Amino acid sequence: MIDKFETIKKGTPLRVNNGLGECNAYAMESIKQGRGFKNTLLIDIKASEIGFYDEIGSIYVKDIVRVKEEAWVYIII
Repeated sequence: MIDKFETIKKGTPLRVNNGLGECNAYAMESIKQGRGFKNTLLIDIKASEIGFYDEIGSIYVKDIVRVKEEAWVYIII
């Protein structure tokens, strides 16, 4: 299990890289689903940091680079 992975819920700040480049995002839903975890997550990505438009959409959980709780925590996949 990835450290801090299970703490993702609505509003959690994330750092993602889904091919556009690494940028900030906010979770729009919880990662938990029933007894397990989702493979995709709805996020609000702030792509204007790297020259694209801000948008809301789904990404694969494997594209999450870091989860911010108290300090940035690196996720190693």
